[in-house]
Amino acid sequence: MIFSRKTGVALILSLVIIGGIAATKPPEEHKFKNLKILPKNISKEDLDKVMDHFKEALGVKCNFCHAASKDSSNHHLDFASDEKPEKNIARKMYKMTAKINKKYFNYNRNEEDEQIPTVECMTCHRGREHPGNH
Repeated sequence: MIFSRKTGVALILSLVIIGGIAATKPPEEHKFKNLKILPKNISKEDLDKVMDHFKEALGVKCNFCHAASKDSSNHHLDFASDEKPEKNIARKMYKMTAKINKKYFNYNRNEEDEQIPTVECMTCHRGREHPGNH
């Protein structure tokens, strides 16, 4: 099948316009399921930072708090599941440290507006699953 020059130009122009429209669409936001403590609109990058902090502070991997997927055809974790009690413990600990920091550390600032140390996971866990275990 032979295309005329006008048809070819029109086809190329259409592809350029469609590509331009697709390129100007805003990126889709991640919609995380079952966030109860962290902000519902948290970015993937910020969520990853929080989770990496938890992993480092407790010396664990993701499956310490997150249950395996019930779909046996894959080996992924079901991040939305509340099946493992460790996930709810982490939520309680997150709220506890926020409360301690708000009450005693004035949101990380002293009277001279200098940043001061606060309580975080590493304060007690120090790379261990359970604080106080050596």
